[in-house]
Amino acid sequence: MLHINVHSLRHSFATHLMESGVNLRYIQKLLGHSSIETTVVYTHVCKHHIGKIISPIDT
Repeated sequence: MLHINVHSLRHSFATHLMESGVNLRYIQKLLGHSSIETTVVYTHVCKHHIGKIISPIDT
């Protein structure tokens, strides 16, 4: 059985925003966090998105 609560919805919201390229500071404001460290805890990045990052050095 799938358990959904407010905490998991906030997690999903933050993760989807981050994967869509929204700046972490904007996500921080949207979630109402005073500390960026708190926002970082809420955001999880899918591993396949990390593999798509292109280094500015390579371009």
